[in-house]
Amino acid sequence: MVGFIRFADRLSAWFGRTFAWLIILMTVGVSYEVVVRYIFNAPTTWALDVSFIMYGTLFMMGGAYTLSRGGHVRGDFVYRLWPVRVQGAVDLVLYLIFFFPGVTALILSGWKYSSRSWGYTEVSVNSPAGIPIFQFKTVMVAAGLLLFIQGIAQVCRCLLAMRTGAWLHAEEDVKETEELLLHQGDAA
Repeated sequence: MVGFIRFADRLSAWFGRTFAWLIILMTVGVSYEVVVRYIFNAPTTWALDVSFIMYGTLFMMGGAYTLSRGGHVRGDFVYRLWPVRVQGAVDLVLYLIFFFPGVTALILSGWKYSSRSWGYTEVSVNSPAGIPIFQFKTVMVAAGLLLFIQGIAQVCRCLLAMRTGAWLHAEEDVKETEELLLHQGDAA
């Protein structure tokens, strides 16, 4: 069980870090658009579509990574007061009732939406450039599959928490800036 959790965490981390590079591409693309629009008075026809595509892809492909690191928003003002075993049981029930049906719907409807888009090689209707977008519709299916795999790992985490009374946390790979600043302040 721990082996599968570590596999899912590494898989989610790899995809999360890989697609995080889209932030750089989005910054370059939007900066280019700002320069040519406001300095040279020559706006592009593709910048809006490309920034939407990249942001949507980044958002979708980062979901499983965020889930593996416990980064999703939760109302834990009461939850955090419960014993770990109770937290694990509540999380398990919520994963089974809400998470898996929602992610399964994302995968199935994304597959239908994506295959239809591939069928007629869909292009964007938001700009005259006609940017092809059919290949990016596949991101919904890929993101859903990654979320499903990570969800199984989260269920395993819940079962371990219920059995041992302690959460198995993901391996650390990045730290929040404020956390680093706090540790620097403590060391000084």
